[in-house]
Amino acid sequence: MIGASTEPEVGERWQVLTLSTIAFTLLFGVWLMLGVLNIPMKKSLGLTDSQVEWLIAAAILAGSLPRMIFGIWADRYGGRAVYLWLLLFCAIPTYLFSRATTYPELMACTLLFGLAGNSFTAGISWNSAWFPNRSKGFALGVVGAGNVGASGTKLLVILVPAVLTIVPAAGLLGGIIPGGWRLVPAIYSILLILMAVAVYLFTPKVDRRPGAGRPLAELLAPLRHARVWRFSLYYVVVFGAYVALSGWLPKFYVDTYKLPLRDAALLTALFIFPASLLRPVGGWLSDLHGPRVVTYVVFIVMTTALLALCIPNGAFGSQYQLGPAGFTALMVVVGCGMGIGKASVYKYVPDYFPEDVGAVGGLVGALGALGGFVLPPLFGTISRATGTPRTAFVVLLALTVVSLGWLHAVVVSIKAEERKALGAKPSPKPRCPEPRPRAGSIGSGPPSSPGGGLGGSASIRGRPTGCSRRRPGSGASWNRARLLARGSAAPARAGPRRGSRARTSPACSRSGRAGPS
Repeated sequence: MIGASTEPEVGERWQVLTLSTIAFTLLFGVWLMLGVLNIPMKKSLGLTDSQVEWLIAAAILAGSLPRMIFGIWADRYGGRAVYLWLLLFCAIPTYLFSRATTYPELMACTLLFGLAGNSFTAGISWNSAWFPNRSKGFALGVVGAGNVGASGTKLLVILVPAVLTIVPAAGLLGGIIPGGWRLVPAIYSILLILMAVAVYLFTPKVDRRPGAGRPLAELLAPLRHARVWRFSLYYVVVFGAYVALSGWLPKFYVDTYKLPLRDAALLTALFIFPASLLRPVGGWLSDLHGPRVVTYVVFIVMTTALLALCIPNGAFGSQYQLGPAGFTALMVVVGCGMGIGKASVYKYVPDYFPEDVGAVGGLVGALGALGGFVLPPLFGTISRATGTPRTAFVVLLALTVVSLGWLHAVVVSIKAEERKALGAKPSPKPRCPEPRPRAGSIGSGPPSSPGGGLGGSASIRGRPTGCSRRRPGSGASWNRARLLARGSAAPARAGPRRGSRARTSPACSRSGRAGPS
């Protein structure tokens, strides 16, 4: 194992980032492939709407609930090992899904290949271990951009419509290569195996494992902090809603604007692309300005766009009309906010918990992904209750406003702490008594003797020794406020640093007392 303090080679670092991003994009596409395949599956196997919905829900749950476990495993055993296991394991049920003929078989395979969704927390932990804090936000943003895999199957059907008919329904080679919709999971299974080979060959064999040797209780200890659950709520807004809208928007376009499925899938992709590809930008901005500032702006922009989306056409007797073009434009704005916000929210995790990215990031990712499971039913319930599909965005607006309010309350509290730390006036400097000269020291002799006549006290550059000048507000409180002003915080350290001795202030300091500095 490479120690956490060892600076890895830049080439190895970028190998990890590149391969993990490609692998995560592929695994994310496998996780959400039912978003498009459910339509031909339903016709081919005679499934009901309820059966299809439960298949999609099963995949989301399988890729959400165990995320914290996979994050802890990545911390303990290394992200490389976890990725190799996921790629090889998920290839099996993905291929078997292409051979399934009954609903129980489909459900069993879905629960197993749905584990691919847990690759996100493993990738976050893996890259966090390899990148320094100054560029960690950008790195986590790049690997998180693999969310664009959600549009992989959609684009395949849009750009290559013949993919579902290129192979006869009976398949090739005696059915080994299946036809119709079954060809897609078969292709995914082959790509998963090839990706596992690439990860094995081209990533560093000796991995970084920040959680190796640490007891489980210590890895789970950060979860008792309230800020972990606050970050989880933020992630429900920027990621859970993204997953929900990715599957819900095609039906919304068809039902509301009577568009064909192909056009609905294309307009949904216009939302997915910025919500995924802008994630590296969000990471870079978080490195530059701190995650708090970036998240604050994201929530304000999203709130504004969602307010416009929630207003029904002709509301309050106005001429307000939101057609497909205007609706899509507002969804692109929301998608941009989500793409940047996903990176800024996750930048909080290594800032506050640098040694527990797997556990904390796993919990944040799990609760965020669960939002993708809970939100679609809420969207449907509100749409049916009001008779206006767009009012479903009231749910997302409420979550965004609550998150913004919580963040604002934290910012107000931090600003108060900064003013308290930086604005405190120092106590008046006490008058230092002149030290009694010692024999043989400067100024100990009479005025006429060598070294004497210097004012009767030992001095250095005109200042009496024993009196130190401290910067107002210096010390731990000043350093803490300076960190908070950047929008991130370093872990608190209790007591003096290891291997160093506590310093004591001079006998006569500006504070007027001796003690630890």
